[in-house]
Amino acid sequence: MPIFFSVLDLKPYAKELRSRSPRGADGHCREGVLRALLAAPLEHITTFTGLHHRLETDLRIRYQCGLPLDREAPSISTLSRVFAELTKKNLAKQLFEELVKRCQQDGIIDGSTLRSIALPSMLTRRNPKRKSELTGHANWGAKLDSFGNKVTWFGYKLHMAVDTKSDLPLALEVTPAHVNDGEMAPGLMDKVAAQKTTRFFLLDVGYDQMKVYEAARNVKAEAIIPLNPRGEKEPLAGMTTNGTPCCSMGFAMTYWGADGDHLKFRCPHATGKVDCPLGMSACSSSNYDMVVKVDAKDDLRRFSRPHRDTKRWKELYNERTSVERCNSRLKTYLTADGLHVWGIQKVTTHQYLNAIVLLVSAISAASRKNQTAA
Repeated sequence: MPIFFSVLDLKPYAKELRSRSPRGADGHCREGVLRALLAAPLEHITTFTGLHHRLETDLRIRYQCGLPLDREAPSISTLSRVFAELTKKNLAKQLFEELVKRCQQDGIIDGSTLRSIALPSMLTRRNPKRKSELTGHANWGAKLDSFGNKVTWFGYKLHMAVDTKSDLPLALEVTPAHVNDGEMAPGLMDKVAAQKTTRFFLLDVGYDQMKVYEAARNVKAEAIIPLNPRGEKEPLAGMTTNGTPCCSMGFAMTYWGADGDHLKFRCPHATGKVDCPLGMSACSSSNYDMVVKVDAKDDLRRFSRPHRDTKRWKELYNERTSVERCNSRLKTYLTADGLHVWGIQKVTTHQYLNAIVLLVSAISAASRKNQTAA
C-alpha cells in the first residue's frame, strides 16, 4: 500500500474536502480519509461500517492512510460525509481523468493509436425495489448470457471504454439497468476521441446500431461490430450479408484492401479462391480480371474497413476481450459490484474509486519497474 500511495498526490483534492467552518472540533485529515476510501477497494471492504472497523482495529492500514494513531479512527458518519462531498464536487471523476492523462503521458496507455471498447457491466442493487424506485435511478435490466439464457437484475449498468493495450479504463458512465447499450456508446466515443487519436472502436453485437457507426465515423474512427442477425434485412442483390459483392457466377469476391473510403474486391477465380467454370475471360478482358469498388459511406453498418470477416477484422475484434478482463478485475478483485450506496451519483463515485485503484496500481507497477531497471 505505501507503494500505491507514493505515486498519488491527493493534496489538491483533500483541500477541496476541508470544512470551511471555523466552528467545531478539528476534523480528521481529509487526505487520510480520502486514502482510506481508496484503500477500501484494495482491501475488498464494501461498506463504511467495514472500513471504520478495519481502521479501528488495524493500526497498520490506519498509519498507511496517514491517519493519526493517537486518536479514534474516522467514524462511519465521517466516512459517509466525505464520500458525499466527493460526489457533490465531482472530485472522483476529476482524479480519474487526471490519472488517465498521466497514464497516457507515461506510455502505460497507448499514446498514439487507442483501440478502445465499451461494454456494459451488471451492477446489482440490493436495496428494496420500493425504496430505490423513489430515486428514479435503479431499474430492472435484462440480457442474454453466453448460453442464450435471459438474466435479469435490479440495479445499474456500468459502461466503460477500455484501452486494449493496458486493459485500463479510459472513460465510464453509470446508468439505470434498463438503458440500452447503444445509447451510451456515442458519448463514450466522444470522450475517448477527445483524449487521443482513435482508429478503432471494438464493440459487441449489442452495439450493432447505425448511430454507433455514425458516431465512430464522426470522430474519424471505425466501429468493429459483428452484425446482429435479429431483424436483419436481405442484403442488396449481388451482395452477401457481410457486404461482400458477388461475381456474375454468384461467388463471393475476394477483398483486396481499401483505397480511402472505397473497399476493393477482385475476381475470386483470379485470386485462387474458387475454380470458376467460366474462367477469368467471361467477366473481364484484363489480366488483372474484374475489380469492384464499394463506397463504405453507402452503408456504414454493412461495410467496414478492414472488411468484415477478414483476418485483420477478426484480429481487431478479438482484442475486445480486454474489457472483459478489466470488468473482471473491477468486480472480482475490487468492489465494483459491492454497492453499499444508493442514488446514481453516489454509485458513479463508487465506480470511479474502483477505476482509480486500477489506474494507480498500473502507475505504481510501472514506476517500480523503472526504478528496478535504473
